[in-house]
Amino acid sequence: MLSEKLLAKLNEQITHEFYSAHYYLAMAAYFKKEDLDGFANFFIVQAEEERFHAMKFFNFIYDQGEEAVITGFKDPRRDFKSAEEIFTLALEHEQLVSSLINDLMAIALEEKHYPSISFLQWFIDEQVEEEATMGKLLNQVKRVGEEGHGILMLDRELAARSFTPEGE
Repeated sequence: MLSEKLLAKLNEQITHEFYSAHYYLAMAAYFKKEDLDGFANFFIVQAEEERFHAMKFFNFIYDQGEEAVITGFKDPRRDFKSAEEIFTLALEHEQLVSSLINDLMAIALEEKHYPSISFLQWFIDEQVEEEATMGKLLNQVKRVGEEGHGILMLDRELAARSFTPEGE
């Protein structure tokens, strides 16, 4: 059985994950407007992953015999100026999500709720990958700049990304 504190934080995480999906769709919209469909694809796939993550939390709550509480969230930012700005923001956002997951794990460890500890370990590992990916892409965008062949080559590379549910 989940404590009230842990259940409340798990429910909050559902909201954070759905917000992340919308934030990444806003980023995809910027790239669509700029005719960089590969970058747009990258963030559309990222949004799908975030929705998948939200549903993992949703299902875990019910697997624990509890009830998910679905709440709204603020509109995501959409006044982006460049690819470098977007990847900087995406990296910062993933770092925020990592801190939220770490906070959840701290509660689970404090309460010795082993099912939550096991469940959350997957997300901790996932966040290491997410931060590394955003950091690498930020560095690549900085290296190639916003104009020229380099950005177009990176755009083509990102067009190949597809969504594959992890852990299924």
